[in-house]
Amino acid sequence: MGRTYIVEETVGQYLSNINLQGKAFVSGLLIGQCSSQKDYVILATRTPPKEEQNENLTHQQKAKLNNLDEEWATEHANQVSRMLPGGLLVLGVFIITTLEMGNDFQNALHRLVFAMEKSMNKRRLWNFTEEEISERVTLHICSSTKKIFCRTYDIHDPKSSAKPADWKYQNGLSTSWLSLECTVHINIHIPLSTTSVSYTLEKNTKNGLARWAKQIENGIYLINGQVKDEDCDLLEGQKKSSRGNVQATSHSFDVKVLTQLLLNSDRRSTATVQICSGSVNLKGAVKCRAYIHSNKPKVKDAVQAMKRDILNTVADRCEMLFEDLLLNEIPEKKDSEKEFHILPHRVFVPIPGSTVMLCDYKFGDESAEEIRDHFIEMLDHMIQIEDLEIAEEINTACMSYFMNTEASLDNTDDEQPKQPIKTTVILKIQQNIGVIAAVAVAVLAAGISFHYFSD
Repeated sequence: MGRTYIVEETVGQYLSNINLQGKAFVSGLLIGQCSSQKDYVILATRTPPKEEQNENLTHQQKAKLNNLDEEWATEHANQVSRMLPGGLLVLGVFIITTLEMGNDFQNALHRLVFAMEKSMNKRRLWNFTEEEISERVTLHICSSTKKIFCRTYDIHDPKSSAKPADWKYQNGLSTSWLSLECTVHINIHIPLSTTSVSYTLEKNTKNGLARWAKQIENGIYLINGQVKDEDCDLLEGQKKSSRGNVQATSHSFDVKVLTQLLLNSDRRSTATVQICSGSVNLKGAVKCRAYIHSNKPKVKDAVQAMKRDILNTVADRCEMLFEDLLLNEIPEKKDSEKEFHILPHRVFVPIPGSTVMLCDYKFGDESAEEIRDHFIEMLDHMIQIEDLEIAEEINTACMSYFMNTEASLDNTDDEQPKQPIKTTVILKIQQNIGVIAAVAVAVLAAGISFHYFSD
């Protein structure tokens, strides 16, 4: 027996309203949450067409359907995955065609699902557990016959064959989903060893974040001030409605994270001296959110969703900053010159008819209209500017240049700041002539500091 997908009715309405407009096909992403018994699909979004595809619909009509643009669709999946809070995943893909297709077409969908998953996994600081569901879904809809073909593939087995799956609609699927909210204070020091100078700054930083990720994975999580057994029902002790769902007052949980100084009690704390070409400091406080279904959710599932949101949002901010710096190359400047830059902060937007909110990241020079347009482009759903919830205040960075030479003393047992309200944000970026240092003050905002030393 195959997997069962419980799908929000609005997803069905969205798919049925897609107009091919003379195109051979339209494809997109299915977004939702996995559970041990069934999977939930709460959103579908079409992949935006390339400009050259819009300009040549005649060629599009004659194109073979197995010539899906994997690179373009995969990039869309990467962008959308940044916009998903903890607990939500890109569960698979959908495609709408005018005709029923054969095995060659299924092979194309198979390749697309695996290409997307491989690309998204590269960006993550965490790995799926062996107990988690490893199947991803492909949904093929024939617009002329209205037939639906739902199949799954095991992403752990590249040679896996398609399995049939059930696709069932349900009204108000995520109206009673539970949210978890947390503010995490981070103080991460990442030395850039001289032995890794051939690596890119982004790769060096990700390697350093991987060490910090272990602290988050091994942390203690308080839910509404309590430590709960991971196998307990998250809603244990909560009042429920006559339908068996939690009442509205119980939709949200407050989470606190306590990171341990030692991974094991019998392990001695040590400091390592490294000869460094520079270092990366990440300091600040980030707003994290996770969502989980209300069908007897376990504490371990809620904690796991929160852990992954913490790891994702920090990694995504670093990645976005590097992308922005590459697009806006910083010219070499002389000592004492300064330049102000805006660091990204998190913005949330609700899904209509749901307790779930999606997110995006905003640099200070971006307008609310630009963020709205990006949501619409990536998610293909209309939103209003007044729906945007800025979870963190705008922050600025002042950049200056200096020369320095030193070795780094690496001790990862940094304490979190005692004051959670105001955070000093520092940004320092490498140039051949030395180091760019940047300092900013922010409220509930993350910051990055890059230190580079020249001989």
